[in-house]
Amino acid sequence: MVVRKVGKYEVGRTIGEGTFAKVKFAQNTETGESVAMKVLDRRTIIKHKMVDQIKREISIMKLVRHPYVVHLHEVLASRTKIYIILEFITGGELFDKIVHRRRLSETEARRYFQQLIDGVGYCHSKGVYHRDLKPENLLLDSHGNLKISDFGLSALPAQGVSLLHTTCGTPNYVAPEVLSHKGYDGAVADVWSCGVILYILMAGYLPFDEIDLTTLYFKIEKAEFSCPSWFSVGAQSLIHRILDPNPETRIRIEEMRKDEWFRKGYVPVKIVEYEDVNLDDIYAVFDDPEEQQVSEKSGKEDMGPLILNAFDLIILSQGLNLSALFDHGQDCLMHQTRFISQKPAKVVLSSMEVVAQSMGFKTHIRHYKMRVEGLATNKASHFSVVLEVFEVAPSFYMVDIYKAAGDSVEFLKFYKKFCSKLEDIIWKPPNETSKPWLTRSRR
Repeated sequence: MVVRKVGKYEVGRTIGEGTFAKVKFAQNTETGESVAMKVLDRRTIIKHKMVDQIKREISIMKLVRHPYVVHLHEVLASRTKIYIILEFITGGELFDKIVHRRRLSETEARRYFQQLIDGVGYCHSKGVYHRDLKPENLLLDSHGNLKISDFGLSALPAQGVSLLHTTCGTPNYVAPEVLSHKGYDGAVADVWSCGVILYILMAGYLPFDEIDLTTLYFKIEKAEFSCPSWFSVGAQSLIHRILDPNPETRIRIEEMRKDEWFRKGYVPVKIVEYEDVNLDDIYAVFDDPEEQQVSEKSGKEDMGPLILNAFDLIILSQGLNLSALFDHGQDCLMHQTRFISQKPAKVVLSSMEVVAQSMGFKTHIRHYKMRVEGLATNKASHFSVVLEVFEVAPSFYMVDIYKAAGDSVEFLKFYKKFCSKLEDIIWKPPNETSKPWLTRSRR
């Protein structure tokens, strides 16, 4: 395989993919430091009139240098591409931790929330409003500390502009005043999103979650939610002060830092103030690409899903099938299952999305991972499943499915119905006439 290089960076596999960019693992050949390289196609962002938005996102990340915000190292360009070099975060998304743990202890949730408020508060001090705060945009570093990422929807209003008017963000996390189209304070709206995140960390599910958007917006505007019984009195009090539908009376960050529940174990992070940030290189990359070009050596690009390791390959081998070690009977309630397909990974992903939506669920896709959300069959509880596609070998893929929220019986019902609609993409071993291969969950 030919190694691909961009300037001093050796480029590896794709670790994320969005509408306008791919994120690749890369290594600085001069220092050995691992980085994340966000790659944008110059023609695509010009065609979709995204240049100003990308400039703003990069400018914001250069302005906001904080221990709990993903660090931007530099911006490079070739004739056809823009390369944003970011800090490489190894701990994954906070969302995935919630999925696997279902919910966090109050102490752990408070620690992440304190770090979130520190990072968001610093952004606000620089005039930056994130506007899309949610667990998927909160990463964890190797020390388990929070890192705020994805400033693509952030606002950096001009001096003298007090209210924002663009409705943006993810519906379940958006403050009621953002939905009113009457203008809103970006800092106060961010605080609401932080409150939703705190609720999720401790509950394991969303405070506002309806399939019908009209009903969802009504509940957000009225702040119709209730706290689970395991929330402490202090946590409930703070959450109700944050999820106040009136932005005028909603608690501010400076007040939050004085709250008794918030202050427990709180150690404010030390901030190193840097000299004035120079944004000339950003504008040069976009406006004078010929002067800022880096050498680019193309090799084979990895555009597929993650490849399973050797241990997983052994488990999948018909010659040495270890699934019996994990499967103690298919009549047991399942938390995690999987199936195999020989269809292309993108076909598998799109087929699953269509089927899930036909079953009345909402879908959210990030690279080769899809989250499915909706109401359980009894219409009384929230239900969520995560599906991820892995490459086992060329033209051989495994779909791992695990329950993120809801009842195990509901999960088993979902899985059976879901797979019955995917028979054309599910591979069955020779002489296998029963259901696709299932394995016992990892707990």
